[in-house]
Amino acid sequence: MPNLPFYAKFSFNLITIVLLGVIIFLGQDIFMPLCFAIVLAFLLLPVNKWLVKHGLPQVPAMILSIMIAVMLILGIVYFLSTQLGQFIQDLPKIRRNLDRHVDTVQVWIRQNFNITKREQQEAIESASADMKTTGPGMLGTTFMTAASAVILIFLLPIYTFLILYYRELIRKFFISIFADKHRASVEEVLSESRIIIQSYMVGILIEMAIVAMLNATGFLIIGIDYAIFLAVLAAILNMIPYVGMLIAGIVCVLVTLANTNSISELISVVVALTVVQFIDNNILMPYVVSSKVKINALVSILGVLVGGALAGVSGMFLSIPGIAIMKAVFDRVDGLQPWGMILGDDKTMAKPTIAQRLRRKTKKAA
Repeated sequence: MPNLPFYAKFSFNLITIVLLGVIIFLGQDIFMPLCFAIVLAFLLLPVNKWLVKHGLPQVPAMILSIMIAVMLILGIVYFLSTQLGQFIQDLPKIRRNLDRHVDTVQVWIRQNFNITKREQQEAIESASADMKTTGPGMLGTTFMTAASAVILIFLLPIYTFLILYYRELIRKFFISIFADKHRASVEEVLSESRIIIQSYMVGILIEMAIVAMLNATGFLIIGIDYAIFLAVLAAILNMIPYVGMLIAGIVCVLVTLANTNSISELISVVVALTVVQFIDNNILMPYVVSSKVKINALVSILGVLVGGALAGVSGMFLSIPGIAIMKAVFDRVDGLQPWGMILGDDKTMAKPTIAQRLRRKTKKAA
């Protein structure tokens, strides 16, 4: 689009981005498992190469690396399910504690706002009636979510194996659909995308392990119930950028509130979560995770929210590496560098790549 005016180029690029968002929203059930498989394939690629280097044939190496990943995931799921089973067994005690807390809150509301318990109970019953009205819809949504999770569990290993198996074919395809003069840029984008995904995922896993250990240490010192379970759950939720830690904090506070009558214990949990979040935001996130993807905080937050609106939790998780790959593409396409600049964390536009400098010199010589 070299001869188009600025507003025409901007409109075309904006329409392309909007169209891509519509495609993701409408086809999320198809694209999300595929995107997770691409991420997992890039993450397992070094393991696969290491197995091949030590004498294992290519296909068995792929199968073994995928089995290792599946076993690790199943191990985490088994741990959480056993802890959740213990939590369910304690529900009667939790309900009694919650009833006690609700009664305390009702007394406080009556004393400060002059609203009787009967009026409060009528408001709660009205809200419960509304929930019953929307119950079938919520049940259907829950069923669809569970069905999508089951489909993802079965498709993920298959997609991952096929991507690993056909990775060279896929790479040649992306190089072949562009003209020869763009070959260097395409290879740079593919190589940088692989490095971005691998580095980001390794950083996220390291961050998750450290956050889990910090949370577990704090919760065990405080002496709350389900300390390990809450620590691991909070660390997993923290994998969702920005939003995950907030959700994890709310869950931990609510579970602690339901299992204790001590205000000091509840305050200690809030303090522990705040300290861990401070360490995560100021040390782990900048040096372990954010250093792998050069995008600014504003774009990261907006990207997480947009990803959640388009594809739910999956979109929120994949939004950061997706934006980083988009930036890698924008930085190497003439006319799209401003988009790459606004996504980045540098105050100046990204330096031109070697391929771009060679093309510019060729144009000047011509």
